[in-house]
Amino acid sequence: MELKARAKDPFKVKASCLILGAWEKGFSTPLLSRLDQTMQGAIRRAVRSGEFSGKKGEMLILHPSPEFPAQKILLVGVGPRNQFDLEQLRQAAGRALGALVGQHLSQVVCALPLLAIPQAGLAERIQATAEGSLLATYRFTRYQSRKTLQETLLPKGLTLLVERPKDLEQADQAISTATRICRAVSLARDLVNEPGNVKSPEWLADQARAAAAEGEFNCTVIDRQALVRDGFGALLGVAQGSEREPCLILLEHLGGPADAAPVALVGKGVVFDAGGISLKPAEKMDEMKMDMAGGAAVIGTLLAAALLKLPINLVGVIPAVENLPSGSAIRPGDILTSLSGKTIEVLNTDAEGRLILADALTYVKRFAPSLVIDLATLTLACVIARCKHASAVLGNDQSLVRQLIKAGESCGERLWQLPLWDEYDQQVKSEVADLKNTGGRPAGTITAAAFLKPFAEGTRWAHIDIAGTAWRDKPAPYATKGGTGVGVRLLLAYLQSLSCPRS
Repeated sequence: MELKARAKDPFKVKASCLILGAWEKGFSTPLLSRLDQTMQGAIRRAVRSGEFSGKKGEMLILHPSPEFPAQKILLVGVGPRNQFDLEQLRQAAGRALGALVGQHLSQVVCALPLLAIPQAGLAERIQATAEGSLLATYRFTRYQSRKTLQETLLPKGLTLLVERPKDLEQADQAISTATRICRAVSLARDLVNEPGNVKSPEWLADQARAAAAEGEFNCTVIDRQALVRDGFGALLGVAQGSEREPCLILLEHLGGPADAAPVALVGKGVVFDAGGISLKPAEKMDEMKMDMAGGAAVIGTLLAAALLKLPINLVGVIPAVENLPSGSAIRPGDILTSLSGKTIEVLNTDAEGRLILADALTYVKRFAPSLVIDLATLTLACVIARCKHASAVLGNDQSLVRQLIKAGESCGERLWQLPLWDEYDQQVKSEVADLKNTGGRPAGTITAAAFLKPFAEGTRWAHIDIAGTAWRDKPAPYATKGGTGVGVRLLLAYLQSLSCPRS
């Protein structure tokens, strides 16, 4: 879907559909008053009948007279005016475009960026509208027949309206930024949605190489032989139940000064997780193809940072494995020696993500990063605690955690902090090794982070558990069922705050 900006009166633009926003109980705006007058009071009648009130999520389709330039008008409720922000704008655009998928439309014109938001300029409104629109029209169609594809046809073009011709330059730049970001999010979604019979660690490494070629950044893949030689005992322990060879993917975007310490991103890359010997229940096991969503987010973030030419040095590390039960799989009670030298008692082979992250967190220290952020679909406890509405964040540096929370609020990928007090360390201490890989059911998300904490020692570190947000069972305003690509926009918002701090 091609996006462009245009400076023109909404009621003078030819279109298959014109999208307009309406405040809740706020139909006296000049734009809606003009429209209501043109349509002989159609909006007022819809309001009086209770068909439309402007509440968030409501939509009303109007069919104007043949003389009107737009063939139809889609009114989108955006809720109370005093609660409207960039995330509400992003969601409104997503709902609107999502409703138009499959309607065989040519040109759609969107006037949502004309809605005022305190402390948000035109460029921010354009970018939010473009992001919501592009993400809502994402579809994973690689394995669908032509008949099914007809049901997912997107509008051919989307025009975002601005008030003045002099606004077009910054609007075009905002659209370009949004397009690059959404390209990266869509890549992350594609990687997550790919089926397990296709998605091996080697396949994931190939996708990382392709992204590196597209964004012109560096990609190095460390194979099993090198992992054995260097002592990645925890990673190799998880991988030994699968015939598919493990690897470690290293990505580098060198956009900052040569002597500047990089920001390190670590993403869990379990391409399929059956739980190993501690086998998962059959119900929804198919969804465990998404257990590499943290790795997908890191690949997407590196691609977006490169496409946007962020003036920052980035290192991305993705330990890629498959966790299956077999005669060669690790057993509950086994003891592994990690890359750091710390020994780990494996009490549950389905607590495998923290094992591969332990080696990745140790490995990334050799780049002397200024800080480390890891993302992982790590614990069911995170899903239970926060459902699908926020990811959990924990860490050893409160300033870093606060900055990530702020970034999440700005882009709509919210974070909720959990404590990481020293008292939780006791739950992951082993009687026969240095650590055990599960602290039991109580505080599962916290004790998973407590397990990781020793491997991040000596670095500013934050852990983001995306188990509840990386996958959706049903569509959201700008996310379809399946992989959400969560983490890409969050990390970009944070990285942009580092490279372009606001005064």
